[in-house]
Amino acid sequence: MDATGLAPWGSAWMWSVPIIMVTVIIHAFGLGLADARVVKVLKNNRKRRLPQRLSVAIMGGTAVFAVILHGFETSVWASAYVLLGAVEGRRSAMLYSVSAMTTYGHSDIHLGAKWQMMGALEALNGWILFGLTTAFLFTIMQKVWPHMDHPD
Repeated sequence: MDATGLAPWGSAWMWSVPIIMVTVIIHAFGLGLADARVVKVLKNNRKRRLPQRLSVAIMGGTAVFAVILHGFETSVWASAYVLLGAVEGRRSAMLYSVSAMTTYGHSDIHLGAKWQMMGALEALNGWILFGLTTAFLFTIMQKVWPHMDHPD
């Protein structure tokens, strides 16, 4: 049992599950905003084909926006690590968080023993968020490509 009276890793689960919920909500909301913007651009250009450069800009801009979302979500995890004292300093917390979220796992930064389960749960969160992003980018491609002016 840990200090809270919960089973081992209990504190990590108590913190991680709400963070996962919050980041998934943030991600879904952000992707919804991006989708609305893309739909608006496509509606405004309904009568004419999109130049190839604009189509690429829409896809690229959407991907960059998704990266910004992921960056914000990793900062939520990093803030929790700093707040909990799981890692020393904001820079180390952010590096650890990006490494855990992407399952890269090659930083020399490690969470305190009590919080190590959080790193694994953040990796799980990363799988969920990257899955949502992949599905979303595929959907955007399906929306944009039919409107693109393909060179002959």
